[in-house]
Amino acid sequence: MKVAVLDKNGKDTGRKVDLSNDVYGIEPNNHALYLDVKQYLANQRQGTHKAKERAEITGSTRKIKKQKGTGTARAGSIKSGVFRGGGRMFGPRPRNYSFKLNKNLKRLARRSALSIKANDKAIIVLEDLNFDAPKTKEFTALLKSLGLDAKKSLFVLGESNNNLYLSSRNLEKTEVVTNLHLSTYKIMNANSLVLFEGSLEGIETNLSK
Repeated sequence: MKVAVLDKNGKDTGRKVDLSNDVYGIEPNNHALYLDVKQYLANQRQGTHKAKERAEITGSTRKIKKQKGTGTARAGSIKSGVFRGGGRMFGPRPRNYSFKLNKNLKRLARRSALSIKANDKAIIVLEDLNFDAPKTKEFTALLKSLGLDAKKSLFVLGESNNNLYLSSRNLEKTEVVTNLHLSTYKIMNANSLVLFEGSLEGIETNLSK
């Protein structure tokens, strides 16, 4: 599929790039998308949750009342979870939520996400540009010229560009990444995907292996 290349003012440069059908034109695999997004979100979890159980509570272990004859349930210790100040029954413990997916499935998920965006006409190809210094004002003007100032957008660079990254860091609805850090979650979470010309070759190389 052919897509027009825009300049920083949002105007057509007269050039077009050919996006590979093997990356941007496949039948999306919904289950691969689900697994990759699930893994991304699971990897964000710290897993440091912890509650004290009865063995970790400070307190006496004496039997607080006789076993029978009280008309109430038996109780062996004040640290039991049924009493106020006692331990938590089956409380949360630290754990690792991450899990593994094979590389081919993750590539399929990213190709599926890119194909969905291409089908929705949500991909913009922008000519490579650079800022002389980090300027949020300039990046905001770029968003406005592309009509993305009120939408979630993901900008994909061919290589790291510190000035562009720092210019966008303060903007809540915008994220700038390199093609090596492109994830299924970030693609699907954005309303529009802005690909710099320099990133196209790297994306297709990474996802065509």
